[in-house]
Amino acid sequence: MKTLVIYDSVHGNTRKIAEAIGEAVGGEVKVQSAGEVDISRLENFDLLFVGAPTHGGRATKAMQEFLDKVQANALKGTNVAAFDTRLTARWVRIFGYAAGRIAGALKEKGGALIGSPAGFFVKGTEGPLKESELERAAAWAREIVKGAE
Repeated sequence: MKTLVIYDSVHGNTRKIAEAIGEAVGGEVKVQSAGEVDISRLENFDLLFVGAPTHGGRATKAMQEFLDKVQANALKGTNVAAFDTRLTARWVRIFGYAAGRIAGALKEKGGALIGSPAGFFVKGTEGPLKESELERAAAWAREIVKGAE
């Protein structure tokens, strides 16, 4: 299975989660920032993981721009999964999280969402990640892969 992990990261936390996902899935895997991805080659992958930090209830501008560039039905037949990094503060829930919105955008582009969108926690606006979040991300990724096989 060919897997692409696409991320945007502001303080490095989401990049670390993306790398943990890439290591966990094994096989033929690429981990790239949203700005590095060749959108015309998305169809070459069987599984896409897409994630970004949550900023004001949404993904970062760079991730939103990436998702906007993906053509309608470009992900048809491709399994997709969404993740984000987020704070645990109660007030953040008012605005929502990026993962659900990323998942919705991927589905709109024809992707087959496998598994629930996942959120991984940071201790503060700039991080670091909370303890065990890298291990939790790896376990989540392995479950997603099982669903894609």
